[in-house]
Amino acid sequence: MPQLDFGNPLLIAQVVWLLIIFGVLYYILKNFTLPRVGEVIETRERRIAADLDAARDAQGLADAAIAELRAATAQARAEAQSAVAAAAAEANAAAARQAAEINARLSAQITQAEARVRAARDEAMAALSAVATDAADAMLAKLGVQVPANDVAAAVHAASAAGRA
Repeated sequence: MPQLDFGNPLLIAQVVWLLIIFGVLYYILKNFTLPRVGEVIETRERRIAADLDAARDAQGLADAAIAELRAATAQARAEAQSAVAAAAAEANAAAARQAAEINARLSAQITQAEARVRAARDEAMAALSAVATDAADAMLAKLGVQVPANDVAAAVHAASAAGRA
């Protein structure tokens, strides 16, 4: 192979030019290209770090918002339960007032009915006294006994008073 013929004078020239080209490439890469690539990498790292920090901050804000939402939900639930309890208490109080009104009205009606019954009983008793007096007069008349009307009425009245006692 001619590339490995170390006796060839062109081989030394090729090796020298190889070293010169690699030296120039190394110099260009080291001084121009690699610093720019390093800057790009550093910029990307800074941007990624900033994005991660922003994501952490957003996560913290989201967690705080969730906690606030849960607290607001719990407070709203408590307020709703207290409103329901207040409405139930108000409804119970209204029902109790209505029941008291109905009971008072029924008591008044019962009192009036009892008064009417007493009045009817007293009227019936008075009518019974008159009927009893008339019946006694009729019996005495059939028996042929003459008694003054006041004495018959007094006897019937005394008998009814004794029956009540």
